[in-house]
Amino acid sequence: MNTRGVVGRLALTGCICLLAVSPFAPAKPTQTQTPYEPTVGQAGKDVVWVPTPQALVEKMLDMAKVTPQDYLIDLGSGDGRTVITAAKRGLRAHGIEYNPDMVNLGQNAAKKEGVAERATFAKADIFESDYSKAQVITLFLLPSLNMKLRPTILNMRPGTRIVSNSFTMEDWQADETETVSGDCTSWCTAYLWIVPAKVDGAWQLGSAGTLTLKQTFQMVSGTLGSTPISAGRLKGDEITFSVGNTVYTGKVNGTGMSGTSKGGPGGAWTASKK
Repeated sequence: MNTRGVVGRLALTGCICLLAVSPFAPAKPTQTQTPYEPTVGQAGKDVVWVPTPQALVEKMLDMAKVTPQDYLIDLGSGDGRTVITAAKRGLRAHGIEYNPDMVNLGQNAAKKEGVAERATFAKADIFESDYSKAQVITLFLLPSLNMKLRPTILNMRPGTRIVSNSFTMEDWQADETETVSGDCTSWCTAYLWIVPAKVDGAWQLGSAGTLTLKQTFQMVSGTLGSTPISAGRLKGDEITFSVGNTVYTGKVNGTGMSGTSKGGPGGAWTASKK
């Protein structure tokens, strides 16, 4: 089952035959090559190819809140529809695809749609490619492949948006889930994750004492001194947590955090990693 992309190589064989032809024999018509058309379910390198419904492509881009300033990479770009749709929204978008016929299909479609300058494709293996510069990653891969990619994704820049068609990241819970209806009858659910900053460990929170945080993906627990924190959560580099009646919100910047608090003493706060 799966994806838009990561399909295997197709072997083509043929022969050239030399024939003696009478100079008076009628010329045979030149054969034209049939344009390549992918088949749903065709075998690939890791999975079979299934296209993402266009309605879900649009929903995935909406969930990621894409802007023309974003750079999107589609892992396993298949026929190129996600890359081309993103380019039509003004993004620079790049598709990584293993099947060279699919790469050509996407390139030709981008030219036809007038977005070839913003929509590019490369014949490559997604597990051997660098996509660290992307602000948005889209994919339609089996959970086992998502899990293989997960360590790399979690090391991407905090705030990077990851959107998957139909398949999860197992115990890394999605930040948002959406299902489209209407004409979409299969492969109609999208999952969004926002890569969280790394905050696990001990921090000095000003004169308030030691803030000890335990992180499980975007969920945060811990203590401030001996007082447990609650409602701890990360959204990219944005953090929020409560200590008693005081709600802390702020941003993580490597080994530092800063923000404001409401309730209790309130006011500005900073923390540095111990």
